[in-house]
Amino acid sequence: MFTEVYASQISHLFPSIGFKPKLADEWNAGNRSQGCVRNPPLDCQVNKTGDGFLSIPNVKWPDFSYWVSGVTDEYGCMNTCQQNCSCGAYVYMTQLTGCLHWGSELMDVYQFQAGGYALNLKLPASELGSHIAVWKIATIASAVVLFVLLACLFLWWKRGRNIKVHRSWRRSRRSSTRSQQSAGMLDISNSIPFDDETEDGKSHELKVLSLDRIKAATGSFSESNKLGEGGFGPVYMGTLPGGEEVAVKRLCKNSGQGHEEFKNEVILIAKLQHRNLVRLLACCIQGEEKILVYEYMPNKSLDAFIFNPEKRGLLDWRTRFDIIEGIARGLLYLHRDSRLRIVHRDLKASNILLDTDMNPKISDFGMARIFGGDENQFNTNRVVGTFGYMSPEYAMEGIFSVKSDVYSFGVLILEIITGKRAVSFHGQQESLNIAGYAWQQWNEDKGEEMIDPLIKPSCSIRQVLRCIHIALLCVQDHAQERPDVPAVILMLSSDSSSLPMPRAPTLMLRGRALESSKSSENERSHSIGTVSMTQLHGR
Repeated sequence: MFTEVYASQISHLFPSIGFKPKLADEWNAGNRSQGCVRNPPLDCQVNKTGDGFLSIPNVKWPDFSYWVSGVTDEYGCMNTCQQNCSCGAYVYMTQLTGCLHWGSELMDVYQFQAGGYALNLKLPASELGSHIAVWKIATIASAVVLFVLLACLFLWWKRGRNIKVHRSWRRSRRSSTRSQQSAGMLDISNSIPFDDETEDGKSHELKVLSLDRIKAATGSFSESNKLGEGGFGPVYMGTLPGGEEVAVKRLCKNSGQGHEEFKNEVILIAKLQHRNLVRLLACCIQGEEKILVYEYMPNKSLDAFIFNPEKRGLLDWRTRFDIIEGIARGLLYLHRDSRLRIVHRDLKASNILLDTDMNPKISDFGMARIFGGDENQFNTNRVVGTFGYMSPEYAMEGIFSVKSDVYSFGVLILEIITGKRAVSFHGQQESLNIAGYAWQQWNEDKGEEMIDPLIKPSCSIRQVLRCIHIALLCVQDHAQERPDVPAVILMLSSDSSSLPMPRAPTLMLRGRALESSKSSENERSHSIGTVSMTQLHGR
C-alpha cells in the first residue's frame, strides 16, 4: 500500500520526508503530475511498530477525508490515526471539536502562504527527527528563492500585460469611432489577456466584441430574445457565429462608470474561474454601451424553480442539497481560494443560475467588493442589496464582511428547504422574517413542518433538519457567532458531528424598520450598474 501525493506547491519537498517520485525520470524532467510514493513504507505496514507525525502548516485539506466520531481532543484524533494503519494523515478542528482522517491516498494537496490548517502527515519513525530540521531548512530556503523569483516574474509580467491590455483596449476603443462597417469587422483576437487559468488548466482569455457583433448575436436586442431584467439592465439570449449560446447583459447607460474603470473591473471579474461561478466570456464597450457576455444557463435562476408551484416539484431533495453544497463551494472560492478575496454582498435565489444538470452558479457581481490580505470588514454609508438577505449589521450599520455572505447563504438554505421567499413572512403574526420563523419552528420541535411538502417523499428528514440547524447558525444576529464558509462545508459534509446551539434572533424585522434606517432600494437603482468591484481599504 502506498500514498500518492499530488501537490502544486509542496510535492517537490516530499522526497526529503519519506517520499520519492513515482516516476523519477518524469519528475527530473519537470513533470510532477504523477506525484510521490512513500519511501520507506510506514512502520505499521512492515513490523507493526509505531509511526510518528510531521505537522505541515498552512495546508489545504486533501480530498476524500472522513469524519471520526467520538473524538474530543487532538490527542485522541492523533491516537486513532496512529492505531489505524490505513490512516495516512489527520487534522483536528478545535473550533468545531472535530477530527478528520485521510486514507492511504492524499489527493490535491496545497500549501498556502497563510491560512489553511496544519496537516499532520504520518511518517515512519526513521523519517522523523533529523528530517524535521531538513523540512524547516528546505521550507525557508524554498520560500526565499520562490519569493525572489516571483517578484521578478511579476514585474516582468506586469509590464508586458499593461502594454498588451493598453494596445488591445485602444484597438477596441478606436472601433467605436469608425464606420459601422469597420466596427462590424472588429476581430475577436482583440482580447484582454491576463494570464489566468480555469480549473481544467486551460488559459482563459477575455474577448472584446464589437457592438455590431453583439447586435447580430441578439437580433438587435430583440424582445423575443430577452431573458429578463435585473437592477443593472436587461439580459438577452444570444448566439455567437460558432453557435455558442450566451447571455448578454446590457448595462444601464447611467451607471456612472467610465471606460477605463469598466475595463479594469472586467479584467478583475474575468479572473474568477470556478465551476460554481458564472463565467464571463466577453465584453463590449462602444460609445455609451457597456455590455457583458456570460455563459448561457438554460435553466435560468433558482428562484424560477423553488418559488414556482409548477416547477418546484422538479427539484427533489437530492438536487436541492447538491445546490446548497455547490453554492457553498462557490462562496469558499470567493472568500478564500481565489487570487482575490471577495464579498458578494447580493447573494440571493435570483442570482443563483442553474446549468443543464442543475449545477448552481453564482452570478451578478455588480455589488461585490475586494478585501485586502489583512482586512476583515468594511463600513459603508451606501447600503446596497436585497431586503431579507441582508445581515443585520450591514442593513443597519453598513458593516459588511465575509460573514455577511454567510448570513445570505443561511437565508438561501431556508428558502430552498421551505420553498418560500424570505420576504413572504412579513405581515404574518409577529412579523417574523424567515430566520425568526425558522428558529421558532425549530425551537418548538416543529422543524419538520417547515419542509416543502414536495420534497418530503424524497428526503432524509434527519438531513433536512440538520440543514435547518446549519442555516440557523448562519443567520445569527452577530457576525462573530456565524461560522465561516469552510466550517459550513464541514458541517454539511458530516452527518455525525455535533453542531453548536443557535441563539434566538433578537432582530425581528418589523414593517419598515430597515426602510427607515437605510433606503437601500433607492441606492441600488442608483448604484454603479456594472462590475462594481472597487478596491477598498479596511479600517
